[in-house]
Amino acid sequence: MTNTKAARIAELNDQFRRSGQGGRIFLTRGIMSLPSYQMLKVIDAVRSFEAFTPDNDPHGEHDFGSFVQDGKKIFWKIDYYQPNIDGELDIDGLGSEDPSDPEQTIRALTIMLAEEY
Repeated sequence: MTNTKAARIAELNDQFRRSGQGGRIFLTRGIMSLPSYQMLKVIDAVRSFEAFTPDNDPHGEHDFGSFVQDGKKIFWKIDYYQPNIDGELDIDGLGSEDPSDPEQTIRALTIMLAEEY
């Protein structure tokens, strides 16, 4: 993958993660079971995450992050899917062939407790 393509994917992932537009966001049961104020803090931390390093982001796509919030290890991950015939996310469908193209990619952000991985 070219650096330009990875940079475009990172830009689209950051836009989606910060705004929630361009895909779907999923919270696991562990995240949903947190008190509301903690859940909101986790979501805010994912939206503002900037701690990307070569170790946690080797491809430079900004598609994964981890952090500790209120003593709990949190993971978040962005996956790429082709839209179904209605242009909606089909998690049982195929992955996007080109995540740098928002016309053929729907992003899915999953936020989870590390222990749920």
